[in-house]
Amino acid sequence: MKAENNRVLIVALAANVGIAVAKFVAAAITGSSAMLTEGVHSLVDSSNQLLLMYGKKRAAKPADATHPGGYGRELYFWSFVVALLVFALGAGVSVYEGVIHFLEPEPAVSPLIAYGVLAIAFLLEGGSTVAAFREFNAARGGKSWWGALVSTKDATTVIVLLENGAAMAGILIAAVGLATSQATGDPRFDGVASVLIGLLLGVVAIFLAREAKGLLIGEAADPVLIDGIRRGVSRPGVTGIGEIMTLHNAPEQIVAAVNVDFDNRLGAGDVERIVDEIERDLRAEFPAIYRVYVRPHEDAGTKFGATRGLVRPDSSDRPTE
Repeated sequence: MKAENNRVLIVALAANVGIAVAKFVAAAITGSSAMLTEGVHSLVDSSNQLLLMYGKKRAAKPADATHPGGYGRELYFWSFVVALLVFALGAGVSVYEGVIHFLEPEPAVSPLIAYGVLAIAFLLEGGSTVAAFREFNAARGGKSWWGALVSTKDATTVIVLLENGAAMAGILIAAVGLATSQATGDPRFDGVASVLIGLLLGVVAIFLAREAKGLLIGEAADPVLIDGIRRGVSRPGVTGIGEIMTLHNAPEQIVAAVNVDFDNRLGAGDVERIVDEIERDLRAEFPAIYRVYVRPHEDAGTKFGATRGLVRPDSSDRPTE
């Protein structure tokens, strides 16, 4: 999945760099505001793909003394930066250029060049979108499209998918604006198209920022995985399972903590053995879980928020009271 994820980014980057160059050349020749806006859009998308690649590389760094929980959330941080860039540069520049062109309209020249570039860009963006769509579809399971979109922890695929979708919609808007300007003889429609593209990018940016913020703060794992943890903890010697707390540090990095009530007849050695078995079995069944904390408690229903720490009988780094 990681290799596939990287391939999606590389395909998107290659497509956007080529598209950006073509759009800027066409904008210089035709004088189209919508074409210039689309060029800025593709340039921002290219920068975003580079930032996501950097974020993925940083997120893969192993934990160290400074960051004992690892660097996984760096990916979510750079995803949030991407959302800000889409809003500030993509949406902001598009609206600004559109307003300027509306107030000071200039007719586009050589529109056939613009149409040709838009057609090629649409095909290239379509190929990149299909690659992202396939990966997203493979990972969504039985969820609805919208449900998978708002619940996924893979910010990279969502960003590429939505950016490419917005790019394809923007290309259509630019083409309609250019055609309307030609048909009516009013070049202001080209400026209106730029503003509409900017508003579209603004909506996408707000959605991406909202999702990235939630992941950056910390989101729980999928309920299906939490149910699987509950089943995995249940075994002889465990008389009760209380709160299960999970947290995504990265799409494939999950921390899990479980309140467990053990049979009071068990000795300390037996409890340690069962805890070790629970950790080993959960990691084997759910590879994304890279840390497991088991808290023995007489009342397994106690919530973690009401306690001062998580205790693992075999842990050398247990929290101090």
